Amino acid sequence: MKKIVALILLFLSIYSIKAQGLMSEKKKFTKQDTLRGSITPERIWWDLTYYHLDIEVKPDTKFISGKNTIKYKVLKEYQTLQVDLQAPLEITKVTQDGQELKVIHEGNAHFVQLVKKQLVGNTESIIVHYKGNPKEAVRAPWNGGFSWKKDKNGNHFVATSCQGLGASVWWPCKDHMYDEVENMDISVTVPKNLMDVSNGRLKSVIDNGATKTYNWYVSNPINNYGVNVNIGDYTHFSEKYPGEKGNLDLDYYVLKYNLEKAKKQFKGAPKMMKAFEHWFGPYPFYEDGFKLVEVPYLGMEHQSSVTYGNQFKNGYLGRDLSGTGWGLKFDFIIIHESGHEWFANNITYKDIADMWIHESFTNYSESLFLEYYYGKEAAADYVIGLRKSIANRSPIIGPYHVNKEGSGDMYNKGGNMLHTLRQYVNNDEKWRMILRKMNKVFYHQTVTTQQIENFLSQETGLKLNAFFDQYLRSKNIPILEYKIEDATLKVQWRNTVPGFNYPVKVKIDGKEQWIKPRLKWNRVQLDSKNSKVEFDENFYIKIKKVA
Repeated sequence: MKKIVALILLFLSIYSIKAQGLMSEKKKFTKQDTLRGSITPERIWWDLTYYHLDIEVKPDTKFISGKNTIKYKVLKEYQTLQVDLQAPLEITKVTQDGQELKVIHEGNAHFVQLVKKQLVGNTESIIVHYKGNPKEAVRAPWNGGFSWKKDKNGNHFVATSCQGLGASVWWPCKDHMYDEVENMDISVTVPKNLMDVSNGRLKSVIDNGATKTYNWYVSNPINNYGVNVNIGDYTHFSEKYPGEKGNLDLDYYVLKYNLEKAKKQFKGAPKMMKAFEHWFGPYPFYEDGFKLVEVPYLGMEHQSSVTYGNQFKNGYLGRDLSGTGWGLKFDFIIIHESGHEWFANNITYKDIADMWIHESFTNYSESLFLEYYYGKEAAADYVIGLRKSIANRSPIIGPYHVNKEGSGDMYNKGGNMLHTLRQYVNNDEKWRMILRKMNKVFYHQTVTTQQIENFLSQETGLKLNAFFDQYLRSKNIPILEYKIEDATLKVQWRNTVPGFNYPVKVKIDGKEQWIKPRLKWNRVQLDSKNSKVEFDENFYIKIKKVA
């Protein structure tokens, strides 16, 4: 328990489920970073269509082995195909149509030399065999891999987590976010006393004697890091949620001795679904259902298989990150990680440099959940309360093509950026319709920052270039300087990017109005020199009174 409290205090300063490890500074990039983070010639010529990941997990020796069938459509004639797999795992064999192929290994990138002529429009497949002891998670999910743990009864308790690090840390794949597989089978063989829970729907369980094989099927597109394996002495309960697209299966897998705790705490799941379908539109994966799966780490947004380790407590391990009290009204992991089903799993970044698309919207979803159940003032208090953890040391957007995310401020600062944008929209129902339309327009797609910026500019009817440059590409927060001289309020912007000339809302003698600061002093006439001026806290800016 003392270790957990210490970790909370360590992570609170930057507030992020995944910030530690993922957000570590890295100034110099290598060829391996480019091979991992760019759309290489050996990737771009083929379109991923299907995986069958078929592995056996041996917890006693922390060993995995198996194969991945990779189907693809040929977009351009090319004879070398890049597969990614990280050491110490090793590829033992690659075949196409039964013929073993030569593989040139370059670090974590492996270049398969195809013999068969790759003709445009054809659908082909390769089978990649591999084995080894995968990287063990150091501090999952921030520094992920395989978590090899034991439950309190001494049973193996195993799970994967790999955002940022990459799915290739535990299985061979096309490890770049731009190309999502259309559907996939996941077959996991485990000791017979344990159960595997993975993504999608359970098709069958095969009894092999000393082991059992759990066969899962994902019918929707899925990103690589969203694929997971969770192995434990699980029990299962479920319910049906009457959602916007009909009945949605909500399935819960927890360790047997936590069943009663889970039945109480997971009542938050249908509440989450009701609020988020209101704000964002239908849950994006009705065909695959929704699961919460207990794991030996804090949690992660694995698609249709959201992992949970928040100790069956409200808040973030029992703590309110906002300091307002509102953060204890919900289970942080249930709300935040499930919010990623819309923003991460439905709408997915092409390059991790644009990870704000996942985290800013999902951070903001926490306040929208509060607004749905407790009102707009509670939601505003919460998102404003998170500002104390914003560092403003580097931009939210990271460097492209080298598998590097931007600042951890993508969480709280990104959420406050969206809260500020909502003030400019100044129409709550229009704002809600924009969020819903966004999930419809980019349904099951990978996207860029520019696409999201263009969409929001078009739908709001606002010129937002400078707005996004300020909050995403600059570390600086706009400073609104003001002074009152006689019966005149003078206001001006400082610390801003070119073109940042957005208005703000104030109350003057209790009456709400918009004022327009500029780069030079702009004047607003007051009734008297004693007029009371109150600046709206919903705008994420700094207010500075000057002489």
